[in-house]
Amino acid sequence: MSEIQVYLVVGVFSAVILAIAFNVVDMAVAALVGMCALIALDILDEQDLAAAARTAAGPISLLFGGMVVARILSTTGLFDLIGDLYLRATGGSGRRFLLILIAIVAPLCAFLPNATTVILLAPIVIRVATALEVDIVSPLILSAMISNAAGLLTLVGDPATFLVGSSIGMTFVEYLKHVSAGALLALVVVPPLLPFLMRDIWRVRRTLPASGRRARLTRPVYAALSLAVLAAMMVLFVFGENLPTRIMPPAVALIASALALLVGYMAKIEPTESVLRDVDWKTLLFLACIFCVVQAMVKTGLLQIMSVRLHELFGAQLSLVALAMVFGIGALSSLLANVPVAAASIITVKGYLVVAEVVPDIALSDQFSSWPASTLPVFIGMMFGATLGGNATLVGSSANIVTAGICAREGKPVTFSRFLRYGLPVTTAQLAASAVYVLVLPYFMR
Repeated sequence: MSEIQVYLVVGVFSAVILAIAFNVVDMAVAALVGMCALIALDILDEQDLAAAARTAAGPISLLFGGMVVARILSTTGLFDLIGDLYLRATGGSGRRFLLILIAIVAPLCAFLPNATTVILLAPIVIRVATALEVDIVSPLILSAMISNAAGLLTLVGDPATFLVGSSIGMTFVEYLKHVSAGALLALVVVPPLLPFLMRDIWRVRRTLPASGRRARLTRPVYAALSLAVLAAMMVLFVFGENLPTRIMPPAVALIASALALLVGYMAKIEPTESVLRDVDWKTLLFLACIFCVVQAMVKTGLLQIMSVRLHELFGAQLSLVALAMVFGIGALSSLLANVPVAAASIITVKGYLVVAEVVPDIALSDQFSSWPASTLPVFIGMMFGATLGGNATLVGSSANIVTAGICAREGKPVTFSRFLRYGLPVTTAQLAASAVYVLVLPYFMR
């Protein structure tokens, strides 16, 4: 690729991010125009689009499946029931509302993709926030940020984490052993920030109305079947890779969506076309286009250049490289959706490890899994940087983008600057905590 094409790719990418940041045009439109510009400039061709589609297929499948399952569950009345219980548990306190929200989101994201959790809980959060007479945007943003951090608890909690872990052959159990404690640390730093970031909600005290008629499940059999689909999806996320047929998380999400649609169709509660119409296609389109922009960066050799630069800067000092991953990938993930950033970073880091002669050239192949223990902090630093860096801005993660879509549908659009006001302090604290964890991790691995 010529030098001018490198500048064109960087220029298009910068234009897309600036258009989104300053709310010049809808983010999906900006990403689509950027992708089409790269095609018109003869930088992306059919083979590049196919390569981007292969990389994007997994994360997009996870999102699509979660959206469909959540949409079917929304017709069961379950969200109304849980919303009533949640409201009573707050006792009218905004502080309890926020802390209980963290307690609900975090464990769910250990077994469900983060964007799926946001979709599932949004109706409940909106219901309780409305009853407490507080703005729905702040708690929905909090649910997105917690879901991103809690997505680090397990291998399947976040598409970016899954991409990195699967690229080095990390098992579910190995992940729990080496990464999950760092995820807990990233979650612990959030509650102390809430009295400052969400002061208006933290100080709320409301007198709840006397208990009246509470929500109830009007179709218990239908609700039970829908919950069974959700439970099956969670179980397969955890154990599917150990089955003889090796059902990977993206396939699990698609299977669950098919079962959920079947349950909805057989119950004749709502037409299938209505369910599919409510899928957030704009978010899926945005991610697909961003993956194509990242593919252009791969094609121009930018990522390979970065591999060499890493070696020039740090040599074989893997601890320093791990820190660079936490903060460098974190910064990139705040500007570009973290899933494609993770996909691109894998190529860069593997290239660096080959240049540094830590692993042989064969490590660049997808089948290589014999990674030395000394390289694990580098990949784990990538996981923290990509996942937590995504908390900083509106476009940083799929959960953020989904949250923005939900707020817009409720008549409360989220601007880039408003999300940044919450996301930047949280991300800074979480990345700092993650850096400490990555530095001490090698001592516990001996």
